Amino acid sequence: MEDNYRAILAFFSEVKEFFQALAKYLIKNLHLSFLRFEEGKGVFVTALYRQRGKLARRLMHSGMAGLAAVGIMIAPVIAQEFPGRSVDPWEIPSTSVVLSATTENPSTATLISEKIRDKIIEYKVQEGDTLASIAEKFGVTVDTIRWQNNLSKRSKIKAGQTLEILPVTGVSHKVQKGDTVYSIAKRYDTSPQAIVDFPFNTFMNDETFELAIGQVIIVPDGVMPSARPSAPRRRQITPDAGTMVASGSFVWPAGGRITQRFSWYHKAVDIANRSAPNILAADSGKVVYANCLTWGYGCHVIIDHGNGFRTLYAHLSKLYVSVGQGVARGSALGRMGSTGRSTGTHVHFEVIKNGVYLNPLSILR
Repeated sequence: MEDNYRAILAFFSEVKEFFQALAKYLIKNLHLSFLRFEEGKGVFVTALYRQRGKLARRLMHSGMAGLAAVGIMIAPVIAQEFPGRSVDPWEIPSTSVVLSATTENPSTATLISEKIRDKIIEYKVQEGDTLASIAEKFGVTVDTIRWQNNLSKRSKIKAGQTLEILPVTGVSHKVQKGDTVYSIAKRYDTSPQAIVDFPFNTFMNDETFELAIGQVIIVPDGVMPSARPSAPRRRQITPDAGTMVASGSFVWPAGGRITQRFSWYHKAVDIANRSAPNILAADSGKVVYANCLTWGYGCHVIIDHGNGFRTLYAHLSKLYVSVGQGVARGSALGRMGSTGRSTGTHVHFEVIKNGVYLNPLSILR
């Protein structure tokens, strides 16, 4: 009996030693694996940082392809989990409903998708269409359609004709040798920042805004040289910074020329001034952000005005305030600059109310 007891104790002692040795082994190997993983991740992250976004498109495309492949592989498994019956998503029959090509109403209407257009599209002219009606449908100017399709003011359009429509008012430009965003902006009498801010224009280098020969870019608000007046277009000049428009309204953050207005892809107003003046608080409030980035907004300040409103001031060269500081209407927040994703000295001014971006000109005027 005593021998059996000793045998059992010896067995459990050996089991205990086994699990202790196993735990030490696992901890040692997992620790080394973790260190190797961290080292590899550091090398990978450093390589990406040095590329500064050059590999972003490749990574995004490969990532989306990987997600699509995973989705295709697990679709049958997910299908088995449908309640009540098993469904093979690849065997679901298509609808047998066929839309009739005839209608009791002889008039024809073309429905234009409200989806944001990211490129030039083709539009087939319908009976009764005019350049003005087409321009209104797509939210561009008549001149934009004329310039893109080489039409003169006397040109007529007819049903069945195909027109190219730009995503925004302006012109398209095929990049030639020696072209830069600055030379293109000068040629079409617009702001280089507008070319950079248009989200579907791509660049070989996101820091220098280098263009590839042969690529087609959109020049928002551009004007063809042949249609440009002899004198430069008159830009809106802001009042002196700090001048109150009306009781309870915001004041202008800076004096200068408005080089870019509010749009769906640029939810702000850009004010440029080569003298780089101080940027002023549009209204009193509390600074909730004041920092510098090497991309995007660059050095920028965000003020919470305590009434649902927030304002943002971007691309500053210097910051005069810090987080948590209270500022009065007209207080200097920093100096106008060209930090971050910027092509020249200006301030990018946003107004947000309860999370919704507002057109600053509707408040400042």
